[in-house]
Amino acid sequence: MLAAMDAVVHIVDDDPALRRGLVRLCRATGLEAIEHADASTLGEGALALRPACVVLDVRLAENNGITVQETLRDAGFTVPIIFLTGYGTIPMTVRAMRGGAIEFLTKPAEEEVLLEAIRRALEADRRQLITARAKAECEDRYATLTERERDVLACAVGGLMNKQIAGELGLSEITAKVHKRRVMDKMGARSLPDLVRMAEALSLPIRRRR
Repeated sequence: MLAAMDAVVHIVDDDPALRRGLVRLCRATGLEAIEHADASTLGEGALALRPACVVLDVRLAENNGITVQETLRDAGFTVPIIFLTGYGTIPMTVRAMRGGAIEFLTKPAEEEVLLEAIRRALEADRRQLITARAKAECEDRYATLTERERDVLACAVGGLMNKQIAGELGLSEITAKVHKRRVMDKMGARSLPDLVRMAEALSLPIRRRR
C-alpha cells in the first residue's frame, strides 16, 4: 500500500468543477493531487521524479486525450494513465489500452473504482521507477570496470569457471580469480546469480566456453 503523500496524481480535465472534485477525492484518501486544465503543464519535472499517474479526460478543449497519451509515450514517458470519458467507443478504448492505459472509465466514475485504478497505477509506476533506478545504478557501476574486467564479467556470466576464464583470456588462474573478485565488488554483486541478473538487465555480451 502506498504511504500518504509519497506519490502524486495528476488530474487533467478542462472542466474546473470536475477537476477540483477529483483533486479533493484524492486528497481525502491521503494522496497528493495536482490539477491541470490541459496537458501542456505535464512534463519531465512533473512525471519523472517520484511515483505518479495521470487521470486524463479523453476530450479536452485543446487536445485529444489519446493524442496526449501517444505524445507522452513518444517522448519516453511511461507514467500510467487512467482515462475518463463522457462517451467511449470500442476502437477508442482498444487504442487507449494498447497504448498502456491502466483503465478506461466512463463519467461519472464510481469513486472506489477510480481510487482502486489510481492505486494500481501508482504501484505500477513505483515498481517501474525502482527498476529504472536499479538499472541506472548498474550502468554506473559497469562504467567503472576496466576492459579486462568487462571481459572477465562476460566470461563469468557465461558460466565459465576461473580456470576456463584464464584459458579464454590468456591469464593465469590466480589473475582471473582476482579480476573476478574485483568485478563482483565493483558491481556490488553478492553472488554469481546477482551478477547474471545485472548483465541481463544491461544486455551485456556473454562469452561462453567454445
